[in-house]
Amino acid sequence: MPASSNFQQAIREAQASALVGPNVVNKALPYVGGGMLLTAAGTFGGLSLIATNPAVFTSIFWLALIGNFLLFFVAQSVSLKGDNRTALPLLSAYSLISGFTLSGIVSYAIGAIGISAIGTAALATGITFIIASIAGRRMSDNLGEALTGVVGLGAVGLMVVLLLQLIIGLFIPTLAFGNFELIIAGFGTILFIGASFVDFYTMPRTYSDEQYLAGALSMYLTYINLFVFILRLIIAIQGGNKRD
Repeated sequence: MPASSNFQQAIREAQASALVGPNVVNKALPYVGGGMLLTAAGTFGGLSLIATNPAVFTSIFWLALIGNFLLFFVAQSVSLKGDNRTALPLLSAYSLISGFTLSGIVSYAIGAIGISAIGTAALATGITFIIASIAGRRMSDNLGEALTGVVGLGAVGLMVVLLLQLIIGLFIPTLAFGNFELIIAGFGTILFIGASFVDFYTMPRTYSDEQYLAGALSMYLTYINLFVFILRLIIAIQGGNKRD
């Protein structure tokens, strides 16, 4: 029995360690970088529109937000099928529109704190990526599976808290921000730092080499959200006060 049990345990460990797509991370990374560049371009376009015609920006913003939400599911479905020729323009459009929708918080951060906040958030995101790319690939199965579970639970908790903040903001705006925003921004930052490590562990075990665009989309979302929550944390720490 002990020998049989050890053999079964060895099989389970081998299955957990099996890589579905051993090269998917390396194939996805250029597209993650390209998506970030398109997002930066979309953000710049949004900032330009805010400066010249904020009323038009507001109208387009809501359409872009809803459209991008729907576009995400279409792009994800197509990329999971490995239809990369169709998925690539969809993901490109998604990245560009995502940048446009981010221009609101970026504009607020620049006005409240200064453009250095954007540089700080981008630098912190980049440093996290470098560390995660090294450590995430080397995580053991036990640690990787445990961290994946924690991040999954944390993501559910974050969505609940964000919904609660939205509801409170509708009725008691002053309570929805301040210390509450600081806690949410800090929790979101920690969560997506963990998710950045998880990405490098789970991608080769989740996506085949031909699903590299699906993996790129997953990683792109992690780092975009990490950037946003770091930016929110900086704003919350600074109090969001306008500069003199």
